[in-house]
Amino acid sequence: MSAATLRATPAPAPAPEQRRVVAAGRRRVRLSTVALTAAVAVTTLIVLLPLFIVLFTAFKPTAEVNAYPPTLLPDAWTIANFDRIFTDLPFARLIGNSFLFAGGVTLFAVTFDALAAYALARIDFRGRRTLLVAIVATLMIPFQATLIPVYQIVSDLGWVNTFAGLIAPRAADAFGIFFLRQFFVALPRDLDNAARIDGASELRVFAQIVLPNARPAILTLAIFVFVNNWNDLLWPLVFTTQREMGTITSGLTQLTGPGGIVPYGVMMAGALVAVVPLVLAFMLVQRKFIESIATTGLK
Repeated sequence: MSAATLRATPAPAPAPEQRRVVAAGRRRVRLSTVALTAAVAVTTLIVLLPLFIVLFTAFKPTAEVNAYPPTLLPDAWTIANFDRIFTDLPFARLIGNSFLFAGGVTLFAVTFDALAAYALARIDFRGRRTLLVAIVATLMIPFQATLIPVYQIVSDLGWVNTFAGLIAPRAADAFGIFFLRQFFVALPRDLDNAARIDGASELRVFAQIVLPNARPAILTLAIFVFVNNWNDLLWPLVFTTQREMGTITSGLTQLTGPGGIVPYGVMMAGALVAVVPLVLAFMLVQRKFIESIATTGLK
């Protein structure tokens, strides 16, 4: 039989039983896809529910906020809560303080953590493992246990109600050192060894070889540190006593009225405004983070 005859011969039609099996398989796939999509949608709604409550409460008048039973959507939308956060508080100053505090801690912490992690991962010296164990062991000490001694040191230096007192005690972090150290260990040593053979110093190897290949880890740590300090409440409350030196989180606590009355609508409006810079910063860094992963050739 010629090749032309083989090409012209139509393929045999599938048997009815085979068609039923294929159709049943497609129905199962469609049903599983629909079930998975529904589960993801429900989970997403549950996760976003607190954000919806904050959003809608910020636009409710006081009477609706305190009404029982509570409602999700406001009956009468208002922006009076947003007006109050700027009249009752130095809100612009608090936002600026939050940026200086969280941004300063992020800058110093990422720099010092990266330097310490590089030394622990790429430089051989006596006691390196002991030092790493000691650093990791500090993660087991509760933050509250060291708060009073740290405050005493800051007070003795005269740094209470200053940005130095807010930033300096957090200029390095054990978790950041351990996190970056684990990433640096995974990088091939051939690159920095070749640079040392060419006469590069350790600082040049760190700045031009290791750091460019560790951008995903650096950006991840920067996001973590910035968000953690932006949302921190206890630290600014302890180290600042002046209203003008507070951050957005500590400033919102000043809205509590006599008798412990909390204007939840105003606080939700302030929290909503405070979230906007975080979302913008995350979106910006996320793009750089994806680009760094896409352009790096190392794993």
